[in-house]
Amino acid sequence: MLRQSLSQKMLQKLSPQQIQLMKLLQIPTASLEQRIKEELESNPALDEGDDYDDVFDLENDGFGQTKETESEERNEPEFEFDDYLNEYLDDDPSNYKMKGEDFINEEERSMPVPVENSFHESLERQLGLLDLNEKEEIIANQIIGSIDEDGYLRREPNSVVDDLLFAHNVETEVKEVNAIIKLIQKFEPAGICARTLQECLILQLEDKLEKEPDQHISQRKTALRILKDFFEEFTKKHYIRMKKLLNLADSELKEAIDEIIKLNPKPASTVEGNNMGSQYIIPDFIIYNRDGELELTLNSKNAPDLRINDQYMEMLKGYRETVQGRRATKPEKEAVLFIKQKIDSAKWFIDAIKQRQDTLYRTMYAIMQYQYEYFCTGDERRIKPMILKDLAEVTGLDISTVSRVANSKFVQTEFGTKKLKDFFSESMQTQDGSEVSTLEIKNILNDEVTREDKTKPLSDERLMEILSDRGYNIARRTIAKYREQLNIPVARLRKELR
Repeated sequence: MLRQSLSQKMLQKLSPQQIQLMKLLQIPTASLEQRIKEELESNPALDEGDDYDDVFDLENDGFGQTKETESEERNEPEFEFDDYLNEYLDDDPSNYKMKGEDFINEEERSMPVPVENSFHESLERQLGLLDLNEKEEIIANQIIGSIDEDGYLRREPNSVVDDLLFAHNVETEVKEVNAIIKLIQKFEPAGICARTLQECLILQLEDKLEKEPDQHISQRKTALRILKDFFEEFTKKHYIRMKKLLNLADSELKEAIDEIIKLNPKPASTVEGNNMGSQYIIPDFIIYNRDGELELTLNSKNAPDLRINDQYMEMLKGYRETVQGRRATKPEKEAVLFIKQKIDSAKWFIDAIKQRQDTLYRTMYAIMQYQYEYFCTGDERRIKPMILKDLAEVTGLDISTVSRVANSKFVQTEFGTKKLKDFFSESMQTQDGSEVSTLEIKNILNDEVTREDKTKPLSDERLMEILSDRGYNIARRTIAKYREQLNIPVARLRKELR
């Protein structure tokens, strides 16, 4: 049965500008330069400035709000050009300056760019030494292009066949692809183009047996048999079962496992000039200790100065002189509307960058004050329990905003470059009633595991007892959770042979 009813709802929708601002907050300084370049390319009204006369004050600068929303512009067929001209020409939009008074020139260092051959170029050079026909060369190049940064071929042969058909209009079969894969697996470094870790290690051992037939032959043959027939037992460290099945002594098994441990699970990392997996950490904040007084600055060396393009302002002035004493034509109004939209977009982007800087500064300043003792001493035991809500209350920002600032950001201190996420932790009460950070608990766990006897690694139960003796009452399942967060495997997988 159909019914009509009247209901009232309150909805909150984010404007495109708000969404873009949230994205700007989330990206680190290393990615901000690329984002600004994209905006410069898409908006001709936005330009780079070279002078540094107008300095941006991070603490005192205010941010203007857009006077007209996009929806209002779309619904407004007519506008008074003189009012608009007064708004933009008389306002004289100031240049955006990312280098403030606290910018220190000693930090202006250019990142050296090495001129080296890439990993794929190395494989292509080796491919050129083979006597292949045109079809085989196309297949080989497709396979090389599918090899990832670790040196593995993650795509199935069937998928490579489809790729060749769609991208190069080359019909082939799985057996042809597999034959080329076998050829590429003979390239340097050994283990390249493997589909799995097991295959990668096997390829490396077979290469050693072929090129160094007289060195450690017994241990390597045993290691090869372990990889081929007992790989699951090896990964799970079922040493007793392996000794029984292989009929080996403890020393023989250890020698074979040592040969496997020497192998490289990521063969592409050995290629000189392979920077595919390299990531340079560019700090977003820099904290200086000036005789016990902490000083915070934003690292803005990767962002150019931004301003409104002078040519666009000259266009508006020229238009005003042209239409004096007569009514503007439709094409002229459309041209001015286009310029207006571009200038609005440029002003918004400049304000958004400034607001990003202000939000980052306020959040990091709150973190610095909260963790003042750590930034003065570098002692991780001085890190206080701190959650997003604590910073949101201090800064007046939303929790989601603080979270975006803390995501993928780094701060450079005299004790090293730290990730902001490392300063966030829950609190835990000790037996004497004092509160400590969970980071302290994790550091103790890490130290205990580092010092343990690897032939008899500490179980979670034993780690719980050790912490209890130190005054930390923690459940075993919590120990397991912290251990997993520290990427520490269970006791059985930490076991080593003598």
